[in-house]
Amino acid sequence: MSRGPVVVVTDSTASLPPEVAAAHGIVVVPLQVVIGADVYDEGSEGATPELVAGALKEFRPVSTSRPTPAALLEVYEQQVALGATEIVSVHLSSDMSGTFESAQLAARDASVPVVPVDSRQVGVATGYAAISAAEVAASGGSAAQAAEAARARAAGSSSLFYVDTLEYLRRGGRIGAAAALFGGALAVKPLLEIADGKVASLERVRTSSRALARLEELAVQAAGESRVDVCVAHLASPDRAGQLTEHLTERLADNLEGREVWCGELGAVLGAHVGPGMLAVCVAPLL
Repeated sequence: MSRGPVVVVTDSTASLPPEVAAAHGIVVVPLQVVIGADVYDEGSEGATPELVAGALKEFRPVSTSRPTPAALLEVYEQQVALGATEIVSVHLSSDMSGTFESAQLAARDASVPVVPVDSRQVGVATGYAAISAAEVAASGGSAAQAAEAARARAAGSSSLFYVDTLEYLRRGGRIGAAAALFGGALAVKPLLEIADGKVASLERVRTSSRALARLEELAVQAAGESRVDVCVAHLASPDRAGQLTEHLTERLADNLEGREVWCGELGAVLGAHVGPGMLAVCVAPLL
C-alpha cells in the first residue's frame, strides 16, 4: 500500500508482523525491555520473546520502558521529511503504559499536526486499530478520520487471555496483590480480558485444559455473526497456540471469509508482564 500525506505510527506492542506493517505503510516505534543491567529494543534484533521467556524462567529481573517523547518526535519528523503532512499515532492503553503520554508530549512539538490515539487495548488489538487507520488514510481520509477509525476498531475488539500464574502481572503492577494471592491460594487458572484499558478478571477455572477450552468458546462468542480478524498469541506455548488456531479457523470459517487466523509468539514487552505459558485471542470485527 502506498504511503500518502497522512502517516500512521504505532508501537511495537501492537504485534504487527513487519511485512504487514510495511504493506500498510505503518511506522513502528520500539519499546524497550530491561533485563538486569542490559537494555534492548523490542524486536527480532533486540528483545525477543525467547529472550524474555528465558530470563523469566531463570528469575532474572525483567522490566519494560516506554519510548521517550524525544524518540517519538524524531520519528514524527522523519516522516515529515518523507512527505507526511499529518500523523496518527496509535498506542496501547494509557492505563498499561506511558507510551500514549509520550506521544501526546511529542505531538506538541511536531512540525505537522499529530493525532495521538489511546487504543485502550494491548497487543494485536492495537495493531488492528492501526491497520484500520492506515486503510482510511490510504483512501484519502484525514488524520481525524483515520484516528476515529482506529478508536472504533479498538473499541469493538475483544482481547482475551489465559495465564499460568498471576504473579508476573502482580510484579508489574498490572493486577492487584490481593487478586494475585487469591488466584494462587485457590490454585485456579485465570481467564482475563482487557476492559476499559485495564486487565480484568473474566473467569476462573480449575485446570489449564478447561481454561483453554473456555478461551475458545469465549472467542467464538465474541465473533458472533460479524466478519472478523482473529489472532492467537502465546509465550513459550506453541503447541497449545497451534491447536487453538486450528479450532478457531474451523469454527469461525464463515466469519473469516477466507482470511487466516494469525498465530505467533507474543512480543517481548507484553510477554514480560504475563510470563511463559500465556495464551491470548484477539477478535476484531471489521469496520
